[in-house]
Amino acid sequence: MKNHDVVIIGAGLAGLRCAARVAASGRGVTLLEAEDVVGGRQRTIARDGFLLDRGFQVLNPAYPAVKRWVDIAELDLRAFPVGVRVRRENGVAELSHPLRHPSTILRTLRSGLVSPRDAAALLRWVVPVLLRPRAVISGTDRALTEGLDRVGLRGPLRTEVLETFLAGVIADDSGQTSDAFVRLLVRMFVLGAPGVPAAGIGALPAQLARKATAAGADIRLGMRVQNLRAHTDGVELDVTGSDPIRARDVVVAVGPGAVTDLLDIPRPATKGLQTWWFSADSAPTASAMISVDGRRQGPVVNTVVMSNAAPRYAPPGKHLIEATCLLASGATEPDVRRHLAEIWGVATADWQLFQRDDIPDALPAQPAPLSTERVPRHSEHVYLAGDHRDTASIQGALVSGERAARALLG
Repeated sequence: MKNHDVVIIGAGLAGLRCAARVAASGRGVTLLEAEDVVGGRQRTIARDGFLLDRGFQVLNPAYPAVKRWVDIAELDLRAFPVGVRVRRENGVAELSHPLRHPSTILRTLRSGLVSPRDAAALLRWVVPVLLRPRAVISGTDRALTEGLDRVGLRGPLRTEVLETFLAGVIADDSGQTSDAFVRLLVRMFVLGAPGVPAAGIGALPAQLARKATAAGADIRLGMRVQNLRAHTDGVELDVTGSDPIRARDVVVAVGPGAVTDLLDIPRPATKGLQTWWFSADSAPTASAMISVDGRRQGPVVNTVVMSNAAPRYAPPGKHLIEATCLLASGATEPDVRRHLAEIWGVATADWQLFQRDDIPDALPAQPAPLSTERVPRHSEHVYLAGDHRDTASIQGALVSGERAARALLG
């Protein structure tokens, strides 16, 4: 039985950040990943010249953890316009970030989506989290529906834009997600310009893996841990197709759907998403703006022409269109094609369906009250990391990995 110093289970964002931090301290780190590629839920496959992310994945460079531990320039981030395109009963309206796109302010005011009363209510909801985010985190929390009611935001800016857009971001259209959590996400949208790496979201964990390896971590793929047994001086791990190994300390950094296979803890609640990838000879628009249906007359919660934002996502002469549905909607291909035709205002019958991903554990549920910074130590030699231990975001995953590393080292 081989002995190790620190074993980290799971090469998602949390596990990779944890590995880099622990290895940089001088301790020996072995990172075991069950799949044949790093990244967890952040992964990209190349198929017939297209890049297909597993789910509609975006990276916000405004996240503090991303600024600290990710080389954004190396990823060559392709940003989406900071705004949203809304299908309405009487046509299409576009709302853009007024500071990023000042030339669109008049068009936004004429859209019929923004009244002075709703604009004032939106500011009452957003400004506190822009100025004092920590106060929002530590203050009284409530469900999103209650939070929007509390500031008096009730018109089409809420029902046609905010709620429809957020449904795809938080994988929830019930209004029961934490108001504080959603406001923190909106804060990042206001401060940053989310996008995708030019080579796909899988470039993010690939970069983190290179940094962990450079710090001294040994990353081993295709190593599925089946069981943990704690001892007074460490932990014994059973690995599929391999002899058991022992470690002084273990960090369990697997996703919410797998953590209860290894540890006796309640299964983290999750939200599911379904993503559809279509190719087309002609793009339905030249815009890279995310589109939603303010009428809410179908299963698609957002859609975007990925190749308009990131040209490498499609080969020359082709276009890649993404559509996201809540997994609970049970959407079928005819449902999605019909709804996309209405949202984009074009025929979709000749679009080729490239891939559909059903992701039951797309995001950890984030109900009110918001709970962050969960203690990473599980037992004397076992620690926990993952976005289900912080906030359901890339920020939460990275911070959780760092927190687990500091607890182990401290």
